Amino acid sequence: MATLLALASAVVYGMADFAGGMASRRVAAATVVALSQAAGLLTVALLLPWLGGDPAPADLLWGAVAGIAGGAGLVLFYRALATGVMSVVAPVTAVSAAALPVLGGLLLGERLGAVAVAGIVLALVAVVLVSAEGGLASLRSARLSAVAPALAAGAGFGLFFVVLDRTGDDAGLTPLAAARVVSVLLVGGLALAGGSGLRVPRRVLPVVLLAGIGDMTANALFLVATQAGGSLAITGVLASLYPVSTVVLAQVLLRERLVAAQRAGLAAAAAAVVLIALPS
Repeated sequence: MATLLALASAVVYGMADFAGGMASRRVAAATVVALSQAAGLLTVALLLPWLGGDPAPADLLWGAVAGIAGGAGLVLFYRALATGVMSVVAPVTAVSAAALPVLGGLLLGERLGAVAVAGIVLALVAVVLVSAEGGLASLRSARLSAVAPALAAGAGFGLFFVVLDRTGDDAGLTPLAAARVVSVLLVGGLALAGGSGLRVPRRVLPVVLLAGIGDMTANALFLVATQAGGSLAITGVLASLYPVSTVVLAQVLLRERLVAAQRAGLAAAAAAVVLIALPS
């Protein structure tokens, strides 16, 4: 069940990223992030009466830390996209986000079978390949100035996964509410300070809201996966396969063509999921 929930979170994360990317073509990225985060906060607030759980004070603290990590990761990610090469920034960010939960799980004492380890390694490779829109040549030409911000952004996303995993099994979705309050204040403040404002055209607003609702839904699926007893190393790397659904949506809806590396990445992702799902 934890594996299925983590996979579902990856699918929804990818859909939310696709919607956010479409909205960012028409509105400043900082504005899209701030408003989508607010939409996510409203979503989780509506769910709390039924799925709030019984959180301890520590769960709220972990949620707030997760909000700082996730919000900072978003800001760094969009800044890296604005100043770097997207075909380099995207895969570096994604693999960094995937690797940190694996490392965190191992440091926390998780033990994985050889087949699961092979699946995790293959998943990390798949994330890089699927995200490499410019092919592997673009990665070989990467410079440290472009890679460092992308690594930092991915670390923020990965830390978000690791910190959420520290919340109690009975905490419900309340830690996500704490996380989103903090991230809304952080990202919204930065958007206003940067002069982006918080206004969007009416035709773009539904897409922004969809991105925020999707992101929160994916967060909830991931949190429930960890509360269901899923290994952090496995749930984290599965949730980090979100570029797969983003790429598939871009191909279906925007008619974007996949390069050879991306096709290989899709195949690697499917094989990785099979390996990870096999009983140890």
